[in-house]
Amino acid sequence: MADGPATKEIYFRACLETNREPDKEILAVLNHAIDEQIINQTQFCTLKLHANERNERNEKYRRKINDEDVDTLYRTLQCNTFVVGLDLGYNSIADAGAKTLSKLLQETLILKELTLSYNDITSEGAQDLAKGLQMNETLLVLKLNGNKICSKGALAIAGALQVNTILQELDMADTDMTTESCVAMATVLNYNNTLKVLNINRPILHMSQEEAVVVHMAGMLKVNRSLEEIRLAKCGIRDFGAERLAENLAYNTTLRHLDLSCNRITRDGAGYLSQFLKKNTPLEILNLAYNRIEDDGACALSEALAFHNTNLQTLVVCSNNIATQGLCSLAKAMKTNSSLTRIYIWGNKLHEPACNAFQELMSGRVPRLLEEDTDVAPYVVDGVTYLSRISRPY
Repeated sequence: MADGPATKEIYFRACLETNREPDKEILAVLNHAIDEQIINQTQFCTLKLHANERNERNEKYRRKINDEDVDTLYRTLQCNTFVVGLDLGYNSIADAGAKTLSKLLQETLILKELTLSYNDITSEGAQDLAKGLQMNETLLVLKLNGNKICSKGALAIAGALQVNTILQELDMADTDMTTESCVAMATVLNYNNTLKVLNINRPILHMSQEEAVVVHMAGMLKVNRSLEEIRLAKCGIRDFGAERLAENLAYNTTLRHLDLSCNRITRDGAGYLSQFLKKNTPLEILNLAYNRIEDDGACALSEALAFHNTNLQTLVVCSNNIATQGLCSLAKAMKTNSSLTRIYIWGNKLHEPACNAFQELMSGRVPRLLEEDTDVAPYVVDGVTYLSRISRPY
């Protein structure tokens, strides 16, 4: 058991046991957590040891934590009830450190979030983490994105989800998952009813295997009753895959966020998705950025949104080769659909009629589209309306 000051004392003791000098950056983060506890009277904290951010004095980027540092942190946190989150993203943690963190997962009393994004963990380390995950009863969020755990590591994590009934969010983007591990993940999620958020962006798939993966994912979404968000960007999904997703999502009652960005969906695929939107399922966010749905696809989506759907709140269609007809159709749909509040269109063909249509949505005493809910802003030069880009997350 430990609060902030006690955790700091345990850290000093762990450094003494391992013959290591206390790390200034880790101490700075601990001191910040203690200050937050005193000021806000909080019981818990997250240790943010993210090496891609500047230190507390904003002087330089943090020193990267290595496997030896992880051992010291393990000794500090194994019986801790103060630290509920551990962000170790963008460090130099390799398989030895992952093995140590696996022990922490088996022994922790309270750890709920573990971020290991963009470290040096391979399949061996991921297999160790999977063993810890099987025995863990507290962790809600695990982020492994950016580690090259490949097929064996991803298969081990998928296997852990057959046993673990606690984890709610899993990020496996950019981990070089293969067809085999993607299919295994889909198969496990036919039965796992705990996971709510899954990110498998950019698996390594051969062109002939892309359809097999999306068919398994679509079939899983038909029966899964827990997933609220799934990210399938850069999965090579074509119109066939969009059709399979649309068919199966018509039966899904929980999904709120569907990310299909950076795929190969054209107007036909958008047409299939529009049929799914007409079913008025619970979906609230649809991300189709960086596909090629063009005017016909945008018009199909517009028709579904204008007359049939009352649940979608956010539509992302950036960089889809949409021109005047499609963009004006989307703007018109927003006038009749009161639930669609956010739309992102930058990267399309923003000719004057489309610019005028979106200016109309964003003008007036009570604008239909607020500036903070889109990625464009209108301006006028010599009587001609243009749209400039505003960088916003979506």
